[in-house]
Amino acid sequence: MEPKNNGNFFQSNMFKIALGVLSLFLIVEIVSVIDNLGKSDLVTNTITVEGKGEEFAIPDVAIFSVTVTKEAKTVLEAQKLMSDKMNVIIAEVKKAGVAEKDIKTENYYVNPKYDYTSSACIQGYCPPTKPVFIGYEVSQSIQVKIREVVKAGDILSTVGGLGATSIGNLNFTVDDQDTIKDKARNLAIANAKTKADELAKQLGVKLVRVVSFSENGGNYPMYDKAMMSSSVSAPAVSRGVDLPQGETKIVSNVNITYEIK
Repeated sequence: MEPKNNGNFFQSNMFKIALGVLSLFLIVEIVSVIDNLGKSDLVTNTITVEGKGEEFAIPDVAIFSVTVTKEAKTVLEAQKLMSDKMNVIIAEVKKAGVAEKDIKTENYYVNPKYDYTSSACIQGYCPPTKPVFIGYEVSQSIQVKIREVVKAGDILSTVGGLGATSIGNLNFTVDDQDTIKDKARNLAIANAKTKADELAKQLGVKLVRVVSFSENGGNYPMYDKAMMSSSVSAPAVSRGVDLPQGETKIVSNVNITYEIK
């Protein structure tokens, strides 16, 4: 008895074989694509150069901190003493032309105060010190930004005469540092490009394109004469105090990698 449907059996086998060949072809193509993925963009011939740019600017902002600290038997009493004094200082600073947005609180704290005086020693024996509660200390520190730096000396003198506990962290800086940084960066990039052109000429190659870039810079204050202390007690600030502002140097250091051929 002869087998039935030989034609259908043959067609089924041929379809399976074709499907297997197609699957194998697709697998090979996928592996090839994955293997070569990104190779077209892989750069092996490169040179890396450093560039430095410096830009100088006259500081147009003076920033300093003012602290008022008061003590009292209760928190409310200490807060009132401190607030009354600080409110007077803030009012005078505003009166001198400082905008409200340029005055901000940096620190505010309330601490209990204790007396740690040792008891009298008797025949060589000193009894353990027992802290005695004496009240509370309240302190507030504000940061003041003066945009008219010529007024800095007078404002500091005014604040010092109003009973501030301390005045510190005086700093002259450039308000719009981004513009100065951009100029310094442009100089650094130009410096790196000059070095890259010279190096390529020496090596007998050509620059194709930039493949990586990094920057690491900073700003450095430079003074033409000695600055006042960064932290002074209020009574030490006198009217007409000389506050040389010097100039600020913005530095940009860049690293640029070029593809060469």
